Amino acid sequence: MMLTEVIRQNKEFQLCYHKGQSIGTQYVVIYARRNHLPVNRLGITTGKKVGNAVCRSRARRLIRQAWRENEINAPLGLDIVIVARNKLLELKSTELSEYFQKQAIPALHRIYSGEQQNIRSRREKK
Repeated sequence: MMLTEVIRQNKEFQLCYHKGQSIGTQYVVIYARRNHLPVNRLGITTGKKVGNAVCRSRARRLIRQAWRENEINAPLGLDIVIVARNKLLELKSTELSEYFQKQAIPALHRIYSGEQQNIRSRREKK
């Protein structure tokens, strides 16, 4: 990942969850917020509901590969946390990459530009 650093601190994950905006689909939930840095920061989460350790690792590999193929099109300056859902394991890597290209990257552009179309911040939901 050329333009992306990895989020490792729990505090940074929590900031994305609570202060960021979310995009939910049947395969993944993407939380994003601006970080005012010249790079993106990516965190990947897979819970135990996704499956055993082998399934969770496969889900993380699928997400990393799809991001790697599409990161050049993403706007710079975002903290992004991608949470895997159980249905993700039914996809092939090419299908997830197409999903990122057609839906996730345009949604990240909307978050970066500040538009609120079909994307609500976590505070507005409560």
